[in-house]
Amino acid sequence: MITKKRVLLSIYACVFVICIIGLWRASSSQAEFTIKAAIQASTQDEDYVGLMAFKEHVETASNGRVEVIIYPSGQFCASVPECISNLQQGVLEMFPSTAGGTGNFFGPAQVLDLPYLFTSDKQAVCVLDGPILHKMRETVLKKGLNLRLIGVSNTGGWRNFATTNKPIRHPDDLVGQKIRTTPAEIQQELVRALGANPTPISWSELYTALATGVVEGSKNGIQDIIGAKLEEHLKYIVLDGHSYMATLWWFSEPVWETLPPDIQQIVQAGFIKQQVAANNLVANEEAKSYQKFEDAGGTIYRPNADEKQAFKDASSEIRQWFIDKFGDEWLMVLENSVKACPAE
Repeated sequence: MITKKRVLLSIYACVFVICIIGLWRASSSQAEFTIKAAIQASTQDEDYVGLMAFKEHVETASNGRVEVIIYPSGQFCASVPECISNLQQGVLEMFPSTAGGTGNFFGPAQVLDLPYLFTSDKQAVCVLDGPILHKMRETVLKKGLNLRLIGVSNTGGWRNFATTNKPIRHPDDLVGQKIRTTPAEIQQELVRALGANPTPISWSELYTALATGVVEGSKNGIQDIIGAKLEEHLKYIVLDGHSYMATLWWFSEPVWETLPPDIQQIVQAGFIKQQVAANNLVANEEAKSYQKFEDAGGTIYRPNADEKQAFKDASSEIRQWFIDKFGDEWLMVLENSVKACPAE
């Protein structure tokens, strides 16, 4: 009996010591800084893959001083306005938004969605890492929006027009078609300029809207189409490539100001890792996704140079629309960068 009691006491003592050691290790490994990064996309998306590369670099380079926590699939905040508000309050550290989504709180960002602006991935990456990025970062900071533009990455390739029951080969083929857009003004203006009817619908409702005929088409990247199983309803794609799917990564400025310079440098270097990982995934998966679309019975039309020019000519008024709303300063910076960057 005494022996049994001694054994139990020994066990309890061991458990106690193990718990103390565990608590000590947890407290000793606790990071000085935490970066919470939220995305609307799933863990299969290039945004998530990029963030994993960011997390690995930042945590390693900081020797554990920084912990990065990733919240995919809208787990932290359900909408772009909500996420942006969390950044501005310092409740969230990192969040991406497209040029159209950014336009809701900083209108000039829509310049990045001007149609048929870029001719290749290489040119787009070059432009979006140049003067336009620095101008946008400084302007947003000066406006006191409490947001810092860390950088830009690709979030799905190129936007093309895709339809359910009618192939599109020329802008005239879009006339009268009900095309789903985001709430972004410039995307609606483009659809309207091509003679179609813009229909703003949330991403979560698009599958049903296509199935029920509420809309007859959309303007998305192929990876988004396959990822959401929209190929079950979309049967035609024209590779007009009207916009490069750039996503702007924002960091909470109130939090940024609390980070020491060495940690800020690590975060910036981490984003380069993030950008490369996301862009590479898009480049590697894009061809596979087009093949999946064709395997599902879809038809892909590749317009020739004259046909592409017809789309560009039909949408030329969007340039003036932007100037009327925001002036020509942003447009001049962007167009000068396009000229300076290689087209192919």
